[in-house]
Amino acid sequence: MELFDWIIIIVYFLGIFFTAYYVTQKDKKKDSNASEDYFLAGKNLGWFVIGASLFASNIGSEHLVGLAGSGARGDFAAGQFELLATLILILLGWIFVPFYIKSGVFTMPEFLEKRYSGAARTYLSAVSIFAYVATKISVTIFAGALVFEVMLGVPFWAGAAIVVVATGIYTIYGGLRAVIYTDMIQMFILVFGSLAVSYFGLSAIGGWSGVTETITATHGAESSKFFNLWRPMDDPDFPWTGVLFGAPILGIWYWCTDQFIVQRVLSAKNVSEARKGTIFGGFMKLLPIFLFVIPGVIAYALSLKVDPTLLNNAAGEMDGDTALPSLVMNFLPTGFKGLVVAGLLAALMSSLSSVFNSCSTLFTLDFYKKWYPESTEEQLVKIGRIATVILVISGLMWIPLMKMLTEGGGIYKYLQSIQAYISPPIAAVFLLGLFMKRINSKGAIASLMVGLFVGTFRVVMEAVNASGGLTDGGILQYFATVNFLHFALFLFLLCSIVLILVSYTAPQHSAEKLKNVTYEKNAEAKPLFGNPDFWLTVGLIILVFVLWIVFSPYGIAG
Repeated sequence: MELFDWIIIIVYFLGIFFTAYYVTQKDKKKDSNASEDYFLAGKNLGWFVIGASLFASNIGSEHLVGLAGSGARGDFAAGQFELLATLILILLGWIFVPFYIKSGVFTMPEFLEKRYSGAARTYLSAVSIFAYVATKISVTIFAGALVFEVMLGVPFWAGAAIVVVATGIYTIYGGLRAVIYTDMIQMFILVFGSLAVSYFGLSAIGGWSGVTETITATHGAESSKFFNLWRPMDDPDFPWTGVLFGAPILGIWYWCTDQFIVQRVLSAKNVSEARKGTIFGGFMKLLPIFLFVIPGVIAYALSLKVDPTLLNNAAGEMDGDTALPSLVMNFLPTGFKGLVVAGLLAALMSSLSSVFNSCSTLFTLDFYKKWYPESTEEQLVKIGRIATVILVISGLMWIPLMKMLTEGGGIYKYLQSIQAYISPPIAAVFLLGLFMKRINSKGAIASLMVGLFVGTFRVVMEAVNASGGLTDGGILQYFATVNFLHFALFLFLLCSIVLILVSYTAPQHSAEKLKNVTYEKNAEAKPLFGNPDFWLTVGLIILVFVLWIVFSPYGIAG
């Protein structure tokens, strides 16, 4: 790192803080502590800002570190989650958004209360906050500290403190408005920086043909795993059956029901702007394969042809999760290096700031406001800021555990597998609840509890099996080792059956309670063919299919 690189990084940080301050002050209302302004940015944002924020807030450590690491390890199929996210964002915009905005909710647990009961709301709030602290917050801080340690030579814990404090400051001060507008800036930096990494990496190895020739010469017939999105049904990590039928369940939970993501569309001016934002976000989600997975593949090829130690960690061991940092530090010229480091920090900070704000929103509105219903707007915003500080501390305390659990790499797969145990019951009660009026709160609670029990039992059995406690090849060992995507499908079906059957043991909710939270046929709906959003959606779906073919045995992998 040269002086010019450091100057760029410092200017970036100053720019982010200024942006957060400026947008917060510019749109400040007379009631500067209004909870709607702090938690939902005044509900007046447009499609471009929303779509950019959907993309930037989603790009976290699992992409910068984990997804690039998947490419370097030959797990190119991990990119399927990104393409599926494009399709799931279409569902968010066309199916879920109208219900959310018409119901006037601030949080996803609040929507569950309107549809079912207060118990369902409490369950989702508690599970979401725990999941954020145990995975998203701690892993993102960990990755940020890794960037500081590997690239800048800053000690790990000092780097973690810098990431947390810098992000926490503008999140606590500006709320969602500051988060979303800084996300928009960080999107541009991230995309440009990642493209620069690919460009200089390819230049060093002789272009894409140099990558394919180098890897093919080493791995022969097995080289397709570095270029192919599709794996056999018996693949232990990413079987095509799990990708097509199990992964969408994780996607519906994350993109359509998770506060962390949905909070962005709730801040839209109206349904139309929210839908346009999801479509724009869908187009952006076509990029991670090129921004992260392929750079990981390039890094691996360079380690074969140029520098055998390129992907080694501090202990001198091969570690794919160092792929992106290693590319940046070894192949980018001065200036670009500083810009890309700023871009990596931008992605980490935007993801972290988003989860900070979402968690504080859940705690303040789903717990504190219920405990103290007479709280003023000023008090709610104050509690939201205090909650963010507590989350910062909690995330730091989780890092030692996360370092142990992700020892040796595989962050991206680890996080996806954890989501496979959390998401099925939540996806079931949301998705079926929109279209089946007969489903009620009794069925929802039973489904959520069954999902919680079975998911927890799977985690316990995995731990027992890993310690050598299951060696007989029986049903318990099969349960503990079945692919996590297949398990997600099984758990979704189980929770759906419980949801429907138990609902029929109690009366249906009243028509008044189901208003705006279940599907109603709209006789005045405009024809889709005259809507530009419809044709953009069709184009987006076509592009996903094109990429599925390109990165298949019939495309460049063939």
